[in-house]
This record gives sequence, C-alpha cells and structure tokens, in this order.
Amino acid sequence: MQNSAHGESANKLVKKYYKEIFAFVYKQSFDEQLALDLTQEVFIRMLQSISNFDPKRAAFRTWLYRIASNHCIDYFRSKSFQAVKQTIYVEEIEIDGIDDVIEQVETKEQLVKVNELLLKFDSELQQIVRYKVFLELTFQEISSLMNLPESTVKTKYYAVIKKLRKEMKAYVIG
Repeated sequence: MQNSAHGESANKLVKKYYKEIFAFVYKQSFDEQLALDLTQEVFIRMLQSISNFDPKRAAFRTWLYRIASNHCIDYFRSKSFQAVKQTIYVEEIEIDGIDDVIEQVETKEQLVKVNELLLKFDSELQQIVRYKVFLELTFQEISSLMNLPESTVKTKYYAVIKKLRKEMKAYVIG
C-alpha cells in the first residue's frame, strides 16, 4: 500500500511541475524531442534523489530547478551533445522577449554556440545565466536561490554576458 502512495505522490509532483520544467529545458535547446528526453531525465533524477531534499534548505520548486539546471549543464558537456552539434543543421527559430544576447541567437546553430560558450564558465556562473535568461528570474530570486549576495549575482551575470556578447559577435561576424 505504501508504494502506491509514493507513486501517487510522485505522479502529482511530475504533473504539477512538468510543463514549467519542460519550458525551461526547451528554451535552452530549441529541440522538442531533446527537451522531452531531458525533462524526463530531470524527473528521474528528482525521484532518485528525493530523499536528499531538505525543505529547510530550499523550496521544492527551487530544488527541482537546480536539478534541471545541473542536468542541462551535464548534457551540454556530454559527448553525445558534442556529437550532435557536429551534425546540426541550421533551423530558423523565432525568439522574442529574451535577454539581448539570446536575441542574437537566430538559429539553432547559434544556440548551440551560446551553450558551448557557457560551458567555458564554472557551474555557478552557468546557473546564474541560465536562471536569468532561460527562467527569467530576478537577481533577487537568483540571489536567494543560490545563497549569494545580490550584488555578487549581478556582477557575475554581467561579466559572463559581456564575454558572451563579445564571443557571439566574433562568431556571427566570423
């Protein structure tokens, strides 16, 4: 009887958060099938580590987004992503209302390049940028999520964006 209660709870969590986690992952990949796969893997990771969740340290939603963000970072570092990006074709996509660096991303190929450039930064910097750009969180929200002073979050974010902007200009022009 207890297992079915756990299964029911897990199903409720997946149902409640699936769409927003999928949207977060999709904004980073612009590939529906990949986003579906990665989202499923995020929920598998969530279920595997639910015993480590501590409500005193973070809200469940915050904890789940941390898993999703880390999973995306892991994927973009993976050998399978490196192989896929070698064969990607340019596909026009429509982007509106996202940070100006991301507005420069007009093709899937450019999105791949942004993710590749992000990987040059440590996980903390990547998370700050992913939370700000793909989740559209405020600096205050990111600060509380990551237990960092808001001024530190802003400084780190703008430093990464400045470097990304420079690299993307070179990439788009080159």
